[in-house]
Amino acid sequence: MSSRRTAAEEALSQILNWDSDVEEDISEPEDLSETEDNVIADPDCQFSYDEEDSEDESAVVPPTDENQRMQQSSSTEGTWASKDGNIKWSTSPHPSRGRLSSSNVVKMTPGPTRFAVTRVDEIQSAFQLFISSPIERIILEMTNLEGRRVFQEKWKPLDPTDLHAYIGVLLLAGVYRSKGETTASLWNEENGRPIFHATMSLETFHMISRVIGFDNRDTRAGRRERDKLAAIRDVWDKWVEILPLLYNPGPHVTVDERLVPFRGRCPFRQYMPNKPAKYGIKIWAACDAKSSYAWNMQVYTGKLPGGTSEKNQGMRVVLEMSEGLQGHNITCDNFFTSYRLGDELQKRKLTMLGTVRRNKPELPTEILKMQGRPLHSSIFAFTEKATVVSYCPKRNKNVLVMSTIASLSTREDMKPQMILDYNSTKGGVDNLDKVTATYSCQRKTARWPLVIFYNIVDMSAYNAYVLWTAINQKWNAGKLYRRRLFLEELGKALITPKIQTRARPARSPAAAAVIEKVKLRSPDQPAASPNPTSPNQHPVDTGGKKRKRCQVCPSREDSKTSTSCVKCKNYICRKHTVTFCPSCREH
Repeated sequence: MSSRRTAAEEALSQILNWDSDVEEDISEPEDLSETEDNVIADPDCQFSYDEEDSEDESAVVPPTDENQRMQQSSSTEGTWASKDGNIKWSTSPHPSRGRLSSSNVVKMTPGPTRFAVTRVDEIQSAFQLFISSPIERIILEMTNLEGRRVFQEKWKPLDPTDLHAYIGVLLLAGVYRSKGETTASLWNEENGRPIFHATMSLETFHMISRVIGFDNRDTRAGRRERDKLAAIRDVWDKWVEILPLLYNPGPHVTVDERLVPFRGRCPFRQYMPNKPAKYGIKIWAACDAKSSYAWNMQVYTGKLPGGTSEKNQGMRVVLEMSEGLQGHNITCDNFFTSYRLGDELQKRKLTMLGTVRRNKPELPTEILKMQGRPLHSSIFAFTEKATVVSYCPKRNKNVLVMSTIASLSTREDMKPQMILDYNSTKGGVDNLDKVTATYSCQRKTARWPLVIFYNIVDMSAYNAYVLWTAINQKWNAGKLYRRRLFLEELGKALITPKIQTRARPARSPAAAAVIEKVKLRSPDQPAASPNPTSPNQHPVDTGGKKRKRCQVCPSREDSKTSTSCVKCKNYICRKHTVTFCPSCREH
């Protein structure tokens, strides 16, 4: 074994010009040139080159002759001292830089976990993995308690079917892009959607929205003194606990902040002028950079007790968001990135990549100078643990990127691979915000716990979509609106049991037709099939008037010359003397 190991070390040293005496651990380096696997399909996801993120501009610039001539690692060879004098930066790469150790290899298989794969057999089951039975029990118990207190004898206790129907109506309203439309318009008999009237009355929807609760109001005051999120803490914690159990992120994880729009009263409402909504509830999020799966979440509840500001908040957030990961790379922006954070992540066998602010004390002053620098030039500085690059995308503008991963390009022009890696992995959380806002179920409300619940439903629906499409990759493959089809199927699957058990007929003819159509549907018919063309699945009723064909010959359906199977309702011409149905084999 020792001879084979020596031969492998010599071969790698000759090919990659590495010194085998520096590090004994031999492992294949990560191919950082293939950045397409981690690109988020977001044309608006651009690179921000200053610490305030006031402008959004891509740092990926095609190489030119001037760029190749003027790329430079430093003006003079030697060492630079950081602003605080505690770190010595070198102008040449450290001998140990350039290869990954075995501890930086992702040991979990990216994608849905075995726990999720064995429990997802239809679209509704994927969604109910996130809105689980313990969460439903809390919501039903507290909602019925509040309903009896507010409406007294008029209140009818909710059951799981009612809660599913309420969530299904919210999802369908989001699918129809009606989050800004009034409920009176949605339930209107002339201009509204009949499916809402067929599920529940407008009064019932308003009553549930009025009293839906997530904790006991009588004991909230004592808990709120210790926890500002007491009104929805139990539901939130149970929901966050299930997120990492269902999906393993890829090699790159993005940590960033989200702002859920809200302008009502809230003890931890934030003002963020750079966000479109300006005001809302801030949530720290860790997402897979490729699929934007929400892997971990944390609500920011404001300053610490006593009004003191938190120090090193960015580092604390990244360390808490990345708990449970090993071998992954954490991509973050200049609010989080620091030399100390990279050091702490390396102790956990994680790497860091992100922009860094100019006022950080760990940076040398030489790397910040812009006078006389040519366009698209780069200046590198190295330590044993990190690499920082100063890239010049525009005249008198530079962007600083720090990384603890071996991502330095070995090309002669020294093009900053760190910039390319950052651009391809930074948009995980931003893409999550974009896709959830497209079909959001948010409704106008003055209660901030309900706003967080709406956000939970949106995140759960998107995570369920990621699970479903990863497990059933051929489901509606090639269609650009797969997520819209998924949400529509999910919403209809949630409201179907409520419609089937409805006792009173609907006053609207359109709603009555929807109820009749749902009740006539086969109860064992799945809401969506992983393979819609499978011969074992019954055809989905599209509501069209096209006549069916005979199961034996190509003849069309005719009420005078055809009959139908009692079990599967398929048509057979009377001219065929068959004793069983060719489709279901029923006599």
